[in-house]
Amino acid sequence: MKITALETLHADGGWRPLSFVKVSTDEGIIGWSEYSEAVGNIGTSAAIERLGTLLIGQDPTRVEWCIAICDRKTIPVPSGIAAHARGAVANALLDVAAKAAGVSVSALFGGKVRDTVPVYWTHFCGPRINHPDAVALPPVRSYADISELASRAKAEGYPAVKMNIFRQTADGFTGWSPGHGVGPGYPALNPNKDMFNALERQIEAIKAGADIDVMVDLNFNFKLEGFTQILRRLEKWDLFWAELDMYDPHAMARLKERTVTPVVGGESLYHRREYRPFFENYAMDVAVVDVVWNGFLESYKIALMAETYELNVAPHNFYGYLGDHISGHFAATIPNLKIMEFEVEDIPWRGDFFTHAPDIKNGEFTIPDRPGWGCDVVEEAVRARPWQG
Repeated sequence: MKITALETLHADGGWRPLSFVKVSTDEGIIGWSEYSEAVGNIGTSAAIERLGTLLIGQDPTRVEWCIAICDRKTIPVPSGIAAHARGAVANALLDVAAKAAGVSVSALFGGKVRDTVPVYWTHFCGPRINHPDAVALPPVRSYADISELASRAKAEGYPAVKMNIFRQTADGFTGWSPGHGVGPGYPALNPNKDMFNALERQIEAIKAGADIDVMVDLNFNFKLEGFTQILRRLEKWDLFWAELDMYDPHAMARLKERTVTPVVGGESLYHRREYRPFFENYAMDVAVVDVVWNGFLESYKIALMAETYELNVAPHNFYGYLGDHISGHFAATIPNLKIMEFEVEDIPWRGDFFTHAPDIKNGEFTIPDRPGWGCDVVEEAVRARPWQG
């Protein structure tokens, strides 16, 4: 079998593109993967397409070898966009390899250690606050609305919800993420009592609606001082975890020592080399790994390395249904899983782009045994509704 073509496609995802890699072969087997170019990594598509030219004529079932070919062209810049591109290519090749063998991707890695994967509701309230028109759902305008949505999450069986920080306005809420330049505080990232108060009111509203675990995602919003202050203040809420991003493993380890709240992170790290100093310094209680950004192969290796440090892993996952299946197979295959992220509310036409939606009942994702990822892209739907951004 030989690779005959590799191309990228982009569908209308409302406020961002849903992006895919298509690998074609001379035996008619098509491999798919999903990726994102809407998280500060503009140029990923060009990198994917450039790497694709190196692979024409190669055997797609020799996934490690194909990635080695890509690696030799990205050695000076192995992280960032190059990592995103290699991960997207590797995931599409794995889809081909598994389909050629007539098995699921997880079967290529020794099979599933669990048939169902626990998932939590991520970006809780976020789409209704930031993109109510795109998701065609009632906007969240009050803390009572947050409580009501928490009650629904509990009723649907989700064990936990994860939220970002919002600030109240005259007609509802708006995003508050100084680490990304949204709202006041950038670039100094100094602590802000109003922000702390807003976050506590959000947690209080969730707890008023349901007895459900709460995660907070603090991203890059503070430095060590600010993270320390807010985690100490939030200890009374017995959070499931606090997720945050820091590039210094020593600073993150110091933060973890200062609080009883579980500290997790890693979504912005790439490859084993970047995770290793965080593991060696025991800087996180759970390692977050993005399987779409790193690729399944590398993510699997990161997870096995994490286990040698007595760490569990949680997939970072905020994509369409194909991304859900990619992360799901990873979560089903590794022994040291904590929980998986899942985007519950999204654009109403999301399902048009995929052959299968995730089978989620009572907060559990049943991982399919269909060949490949068990979910393909509906190319006609993608081309009929392209991204116009």
